[in-house]
Amino acid sequence: MDLKELLTQTLEMSGSDLFIIPGSCPTIKTHGIMYPLADHAMTPEEAHGLVEDMYRLAGRDPDLININGDDDFSFALTDVSRFRCNAYKQRGSLAAACRVISFGLPDPDELGIPKLVMDLARYQNGMILVTGPAGSGKSTTLACLIDRINSTRSGHIVTIEDPIEYLHKHKKSLVSQREVPNDAVTFPSALRAALRQAPDVVMLGEMRDTETISTAITAAETGHLLLSSLHTIGAAKTIDRIIDSYPAEQQAQMRLQLSMVLKAVVSQRLLPTQDGWRVPVFELMVVNTAIQNMIRDGRTPQIENAIVGAHGQTMLSMDSGLFSLVRDGRITRDTALSHAVNSETLAKRL
Repeated sequence: MDLKELLTQTLEMSGSDLFIIPGSCPTIKTHGIMYPLADHAMTPEEAHGLVEDMYRLAGRDPDLININGDDDFSFALTDVSRFRCNAYKQRGSLAAACRVISFGLPDPDELGIPKLVMDLARYQNGMILVTGPAGSGKSTTLACLIDRINSTRSGHIVTIEDPIEYLHKHKKSLVSQREVPNDAVTFPSALRAALRQAPDVVMLGEMRDTETISTAITAAETGHLLLSSLHTIGAAKTIDRIIDSYPAEQQAQMRLQLSMVLKAVVSQRLLPTQDGWRVPVFELMVVNTAIQNMIRDGRTPQIENAIVGAHGQTMLSMDSGLFSLVRDGRITRDTALSHAVNSETLAKRL
């Protein structure tokens, strides 16, 4: 099997992911539906060969997968596309999942990213978080925000990613892109180093542990704008997740710190449409004085009501976004209710 041919087929079929798993045929995911690319299952040897071809294209040591049993990296096919790959061991053999990433930067209008979300690029300091489940488009939203900053103001932008997904050209700002582990050993060490690189904006691909979260909050406290992502759903759960990562005796202090540095939380989902595509829906919480007090005092359950009350003006409510998609015939009622924050209230509205 030829890897380049499989990747080209993935693009031709508008696929988002290519799966290489022994015992099955090469499979792509298009708009959430799986399509086989062959009529026979791959042997472990065939899958191993395809994974090794990915490492060859990435110029990466294939022995790295033996350290942890899985490995993240990216590679490009000239004039075709970029790909983000996670290679891993399963049942004693090699497998991989490749995500398609276009060479060009995405257009926020074409993707349906709301203006209120893109307006977050105006912030000069503090912390902005983009949250959602895996595959919901967090990296794409972050790339759009970085490009908006890069296009509109002068400064030094440092991105720390694992792996690098979108390549940013120098525009009004200078952009330094660092990849873990090729350019830096860990996220916290790269973030600490970034603070000595005279940054105006730091984009951290993901806040994975308490050490990274602490370093990120410190960076935001020192006058930098820090953007990052978390695998959480909803602003309130995001705040609780950050606070709960600390020991109980430190949580009150962290609530105070977080209330001072957090500027906004974007939560997003990608939902299947009635015509077989996918459409994004967003929640946006902008930290005002009232929400700042809720974070500091541990009243996070009240945040949803504050978001609903400000919907369409300074914030976006997830359930109001779902309601609009159902009203416009984009998604089904069942899809909306299964992703709602308050399904009973949304059901009554519908």
